[in-house]
Amino acid sequence: MTNAKTVKTSKTVLKLRQFIRNWLIMPHGFDVWLHLGMIGLVVFGTVMIGSASMGIATGNNRYLAITIVKQIIFVTAGYLFMTRLANGFSLKILKSKGFPSLVFVTCILLGLCLAFAPTGNAHAWLRLPLGITDVTIQPSEFAKIVAILTVAAYCGDVKKQYKNWWQMCMVPIGLTFVMFFITLVLQSDFGSALVIFLVTCVCFLIPEHPNMRRFQIVLKVLFWMSVAFAVYLLSPAGEHLIEGMNFLQDYQKNRFLTAINPFADQYGTGYQLINGLVSFATGGWFGVGFGGSVRKYTRFPAANTDYILAIVVEELGYFGFLMLMVLYCLVLLRLFRHARKVKSERAKIILIGTATYLLVHMFFNIGGVTGLVPLTGIPLLMISAGGSSTLSFMMAVGISQAVIAAHERGEIK
Repeated sequence: MTNAKTVKTSKTVLKLRQFIRNWLIMPHGFDVWLHLGMIGLVVFGTVMIGSASMGIATGNNRYLAITIVKQIIFVTAGYLFMTRLANGFSLKILKSKGFPSLVFVTCILLGLCLAFAPTGNAHAWLRLPLGITDVTIQPSEFAKIVAILTVAAYCGDVKKQYKNWWQMCMVPIGLTFVMFFITLVLQSDFGSALVIFLVTCVCFLIPEHPNMRRFQIVLKVLFWMSVAFAVYLLSPAGEHLIEGMNFLQDYQKNRFLTAINPFADQYGTGYQLINGLVSFATGGWFGVGFGGSVRKYTRFPAANTDYILAIVVEELGYFGFLMLMVLYCLVLLRLFRHARKVKSERAKIILIGTATYLLVHMFFNIGGVTGLVPLTGIPLLMISAGGSSTLSFMMAVGISQAVIAAHERGEIK
């Protein structure tokens, strides 16, 4: 009897050790600075979400508590998945027969969103009732990771004498088109569609297969043409062109027009952007103090999501903004540093794709809050309230850490 108890206890201890090793401890060879940067962003974001949510939750302590608890749960889950993927992911998975199933399931989840009620004009969320509140999952956030992995699987490390560019890119291009069509046309989620498209395009530029060079040149030309067209649209001359775009819905037109001149409708479509700009001006160099924002108590419903950067600057000043940028730059520089070191194209695509994922979110969120580009609803990763974006990016970093650790251990070139 005693021996049986001892054996049972030993098995329990062994399982506990395996759980700690696989889910809580990063693998040998991981990038410590990248990890510290992520932890810094997690702490910074969680604290600022709590502060920014106070204005929305005025007189409703339950909402404030639920918002903070949900964010902590998602951050905890994100850390567990990040660590598990850092320990368990391998480039061999991209060659496995099960990988296409992951792609298929992602597309199915994107389509399932259409069965749920829209939120903010977009059918982009799966709404799951959970006790006293609802939990919303946004599959398009995870589709960004799948897009990166798909390009890595089909276009990375392809033998030079093997296939033409279309045979190499057919699956990733087809997947990108399907996800882009679902998110943009069916879900009306322009922001997610834009991120998926841009991240995938950057990933396509990484492989050095000679048969892909013409395709890559075409992508670069289309990119710069799109940039030039976007600059024209956001100029006063482009205002009339936007108003004549009948295929755009009114709220989509208003986002462009608000970016051009928010004061044209300062109590309507331009109200939030003007509030955000006032927050930037009020904060100055050192801010009004943590929790001291006045703007979050006004009619500012996106204070803890799209416009959380405005609250950060108002409370912590440009110094707080600089601290945030240091953390972001730390994560980006470590990803790009390892991308330069590795020779495997699949590894490069994953590392640069993850960095691009973060950069695109930073550009469109910061640009939207400051009025440089139209607000697209793209969150500021790790800082804006939102479990799906937090969970997705932490998983992407976990996969990147697995690649980095494998390279440092000499398992990949």
